[in-house]
Order: sequence, then C-alpha cells, then structure tokens
Amino acid sequence: MTVRQLLPVSSLVAFLATISWSLSVKPSPPSRGRMALINSCSARRDRPAFLTRVTNRQVFVSSAPSPRINKLPPLSATIPDEEMSSYDIDEDEAAEQSLAALSANGEAPHTIYDDSSVNENDKYGTRTAMDRYSTTLQKFSLSLPTVSNLPSRRPISSHDVFCNRELRLDNLKAVGFDMDYTLAQYQQPAFDKLAFDGAKEKLVKSLGYPSEVLDFEYDHTYWVRGLIIDTQRGNFLKIDRHKYVRVAYHGFQPISKNMRKQLYSRTFNKVPSFTEKYFVNMDTLFQHVDAHLFASLVELKDYGEHDFLDGKTYEEIYRQVRECVDLCHRDGVIKDEVAKNPEKYLVLDKGLIPMLNKFRANGIKVFLLTNSYWEYTSTAMNYLFHERKVDAETQKKNEWLDLFDLVVVGSCKPAYLTDPYLNLFRVMPEDGSLRNTDGLFEIEALGEDGARKFLEMGKTFQGGNWNHLQAMLDIEAGRRYSTLVITYMLTYYVRNLRNSIMELRKLRDEFSQYRDILTRQFESSGEDLMSDEWERMFSQIEDDDFMVKQKLSDASLEYHSAFHPRWGQMFVAGYQDSRFGYFVKNYACLYTSKATNLGLASMSRSFRTSGELLPHDNEMSDKFTCFIDEECDK
Repeated sequence: MTVRQLLPVSSLVAFLATISWSLSVKPSPPSRGRMALINSCSARRDRPAFLTRVTNRQVFVSSAPSPRINKLPPLSATIPDEEMSSYDIDEDEAAEQSLAALSANGEAPHTIYDDSSVNENDKYGTRTAMDRYSTTLQKFSLSLPTVSNLPSRRPISSHDVFCNRELRLDNLKAVGFDMDYTLAQYQQPAFDKLAFDGAKEKLVKSLGYPSEVLDFEYDHTYWVRGLIIDTQRGNFLKIDRHKYVRVAYHGFQPISKNMRKQLYSRTFNKVPSFTEKYFVNMDTLFQHVDAHLFASLVELKDYGEHDFLDGKTYEEIYRQVRECVDLCHRDGVIKDEVAKNPEKYLVLDKGLIPMLNKFRANGIKVFLLTNSYWEYTSTAMNYLFHERKVDAETQKKNEWLDLFDLVVVGSCKPAYLTDPYLNLFRVMPEDGSLRNTDGLFEIEALGEDGARKFLEMGKTFQGGNWNHLQAMLDIEAGRRYSTLVITYMLTYYVRNLRNSIMELRKLRDEFSQYRDILTRQFESSGEDLMSDEWERMFSQIEDDDFMVKQKLSDASLEYHSAFHPRWGQMFVAGYQDSRFGYFVKNYACLYTSKATNLGLASMSRSFRTSGELLPHDNEMSDKFTCFIDEECDK
C-alpha cells in the first residue's frame, strides 16, 4: 500500500494583526527560541571532529552513502557506559533513529500495518450530521434545524485555517503581511538554486575554497523546517519540546543513539539550552540553502584531502556560508534573476487580490511589511498583481499599491520590532529614491488626524520601527499576532495508523497498571516466594508487553516515514511536540497552508481552539475508562 504524502506547503507568514482589544502591549525582546529569522581544533583525517569522547566502549556511526560521497570509511568513537535514560523505554525514539539509518542506506521501512480489513463504511461513516450530534442535542434539550443541513462528515482540507488561540476576524483593526514566502511564494527548487549556486561561486572565487565545491548539487527535499544546526560540531538536530535530541546527523551521516546522547544529554543538569550562539534555528525555507551547503562542506572537510578546510573549524565554515548566501540576497545574484524571469521563480495565487480587497472593504487596514527593498518589492508585487511580467512604464505605476493602506520595505525585521531608534524614510515610488522624515514628531506636528495627513503625502516607506507602524495606522494600543502558516494533510491510511498506534500505547499503559495491581495483590497475600502461578502471570505480562513494544516501534517507523524519509513529522518528535510544533502552538494564533486561505473565511468568522487536554483529562475522556471509586469491571 502506498502512503501518499502531501508535503508541507512552502509558506512562512509573518501575519501581524492588531486587535481592537484594550490591551497595552510593549514589544518584548525576541526570544532566541522564537521563530524569528536569525539573521576547536580541525578534524583528524580518521575521525571527524564531532567525535570527541574517548573511553571504554565502541559505538559506530552509520557510514552509509551520502548525497556526495559514494564510499565512506566507518566512523567510530568510544563513550563511557551510561545509566538508562527515561527515554530508553520510548519505543518511538528507536523508530526515529531507525528512520535516519534507513534513509541513509536508501531503504524504505517495511509496511506492517494493514487496514484492508476495515469496512469502507467504518472508515468514512454513512451517518448524517444529525445522527452524529443527536445524543448531545438530546442531553441539552436542543432542537437545531441547521444541524440537518450539515455534511455527514466534517470536511477538512489544506485550505483550512487552524486555531491555537481564539480570534474573531471582525475584531481586527489592521492586518499585515510579509512578502517573501508569504504573499510571494517561490518555485522550488529553482529559487533556492539561485542562492546555492551563487554562494558556491563566492566561496570558491572569493574565499579560496576547493574547486570541488562547484560540483555540489542542491536537494531541497533533504530538509524540513524546525531543525537546529550545531555549527560548532557540523551537526543537524531534531529536538522535542523538552530539548531532547531525537534525531541527529553529522553532515549527511546519521549519528548513533549513544553518541547523540553523549553529545547532547550527558547529565540531567547539563542539557544544552540550544540558545547558545553556535546553535542556529532552521525555521524558514531560506535556511535550507545554508543547511545543504554547510552539510556538503562538512563531508568535504571530513573525507576530502584539503589542507584549506583542515585549517577551518565547522563554525568558521558555517559563518562563511551564511555570509555568502546573505550576499547573494543583497548583490543582485538572486533578485536580478527573479526580475528577469519572474514566471520561473514566483507562484501566482488567484486568491491574493480578492483577499486583500475583502479586508479593506470591511474596514480593516492592510499593510505590507517586508525586509526586501523597494526595487525588488515593486518587481515581485507587480508580477503578482498583473499575473505577468510588465513593461517599465507599467511597473512605474505600481497599481498594486492600491491594495494596501501602508507599505514598509527594508524593515530589518526582527530589529523593527525591538529597536525604537530606527529611522523612518519615505520612498518615492517613481524612482525608488528616499526622503527623510521626522517620524513620530512629524505625525504629531500635523495635529488632529495626523496619521491620515502623513499618509496622504505618500504611503510607501523604508525602515522605521513598531512605534512608527502603530502611529501611521492610528492604533494606540493593541495586541500583535505572529502566525505561522504551514501545514500538511493526512491521508486516511496515515490517520488510521496513528490512531492504532495510540491504541497500542494505551494497551501498554494498561499492562503496566495491571502489573501494579498484581504486585499489590501478591504483597498483601503474605507469601514469601512467588508460586508458579504468580510467576506465570507476571511473565505473561512481560511477554505481551514486549510484543506490543516491537510492533509499536515498527509502526512508528512506518508512520514517521510517511511524512519525511529522514526527519519524520515536522510538528512532532516521538510522542511529544517537536520544538517547531511547540513554538507554532505557543506563538501562533492561527496557522494554515498559505496566506490567502484567510480570504476564504467570512469576516464574521470566529476561530475557536479544539481544546487542550492534560493526560488525566485524556484518560477520563476515553469511553472505556471508569473511576476506581465507581463500579468497574474487575
């Protein structure tokens, strides 16, 4: 059976909404853990530098073929014997680590789950909406004619908007969008290759890197967002919300479980915070280029014969990769090419203009806040507005500006949200030239309705800070929301497999609970030695639990591989939220697959959370659960 995966849609939206609630909020300094753009000795030839501990036990790191090296010597290191971690009982951790090894060897997980016996009616249901809600309606004495008009099954699609914190659209006073990877989606891998190829040339021709670097090939499918780059060791990590490293690679090579624990969880009070300066969060699609180029250079340093790279640390290599990629965004290597062939790199979205017009028609102020400068912003937005490349005369008109109440380019986020001393300049759309402004003082000097008068002189600006934004939008106090827009959909098969995995986990938990009951019964029996019957019962529990654990590990491996062959789910690590999922849940009010999905909702729409449950609530909500002080089957 083939598991069809709908990969995450490439969109990270900096969705800023100022709500008409009377909350006075100052912008707080950006946490290093938030999803914001971020803006030793050389290795021995026979052992990469990241393998540093040497004592009494051999551990091997996979030497499977990488995207660049056809044959590699085995990597080995020694680490001391360690006490068992609480994670050693987690069958899903082994599954994720196995996923890394299988992907490195080019293998696919064996399919163990078979849902062919499930009746189609049981899969999708044939009841009406009234049947689904009839019991609840009867309990509350409700008669609701609208229920009979609802679909028999609640429809969910990749165009839905999902809610972490409740939000009413008709309470919005202003809504703002980033441009890159938000309103302007990019074709992959064509767009990334501009930065990848440009950075390769800069590394070789300007910084003296080996000519082999020019042969590197970019593969955007190798990466997912939410990873962490350990620039000090040349490692790539997937961690959960408790900062436990679930999967790790050195370059393109998977790191063994024991080595991973030795590096990142040596003792309970020395777990890395992952906020140190040498850890870099991969939270945007822009960083996939950095990751792939850095991983390729890690492999070349470890297994190539280059004195030039031997004299550099991994951290220095990453820093130079970052500088070269960043220069490509600033010197025209990327944006000049996009301006020449926008149809090759930009994705048109029919819902863009209707969504923006809809917000403005309902009295909501709409603004664009982008780090891109005016020339590129004008090119990209003209293409998205006219749905074709336009001539010079048409571009100078910038008709797309009518979609916005305010446009800020060159905003320098995240500093825009934290530095109150950044100056605001007015952009002249005709030629892109800049004019000084007095910012807040000028708006105040214009007297009553100063914001409107200030924008009548021109609504296109460069730089500034959040104080200017609030003043120009005439919003004194409010609450801003940064919404991450990214999601994927599950096929029925994958969803059903997940449900079955959770059922098996509940079964293991009941085995443990039953063992506790038997243990208490034996202790209260007064017997000094276990009889054969007692031993048989305890042994049977152990055997059954072991069988379930083995199936769980295989099923988890199959489940994770349905999302990504190397990293598994992006929002989940094991049975916990991944670091990425944790920040989406805690810092995003809404999330969806692309910005224009917001335009599909009516302006009276109230987004509601699905509700969060603690473990005891989850167990009590199970219809097969009963309280021990109530009547239960013994």
